[in-house]
Amino acid sequence: MSSGHLPEPRLTRVYRLEATLGLPLDLGDGLHGHRRIVPLTGGTFTGPELRGKLLPGASADWQTILPDGTAFGDIRYTLQTDRSDLLYVQARGVRHGSAEVLARLGRGEDVDASEYTFRTLTQIETASPELEWLSKGVFISVGGRQPGGVIYDTYLVA
Repeated sequence: MSSGHLPEPRLTRVYRLEATLGLPLDLGDGLHGHRRIVPLTGGTFTGPELRGKLLPGASADWQTILPDGTAFGDIRYTLQTDRSDLLYVQARGVRHGSAEVLARLGRGEDVDASEYTFRTLTQIETASPELEWLSKGVFISVGGRQPGGVIYDTYLVA
């Protein structure tokens, strides 16, 4: 390394996913926290180069909820582009905030996403040669919970 200077990362938005949610399957309290599986039942995604729909039946969020309301997510969903390419997305993340805000989210209230933190490290895989860059990228997502739904803005880290 000649100068020791490294480039600053840049973020480029790849898509916004607006997904609908089904009723959670509540597994109860276990060794590592309260477990729930929340199905993603539909939705659409749009971005500068990509658009399409979320495939229900192949998409869910496996959650672990801590006593303070913090939620750790293992979110896996399948997207189909408007050109019929399939994208397998896996995101691991956390949603946390003040006790009052997390209680409002837990009751299903509409809470502004600026009142809490909801971030994921996201991986995308596809067999599409035209979209190979997705399989080689590093992505982060910013999430927002809504009554009956969730929004993810996914960014490429360059």
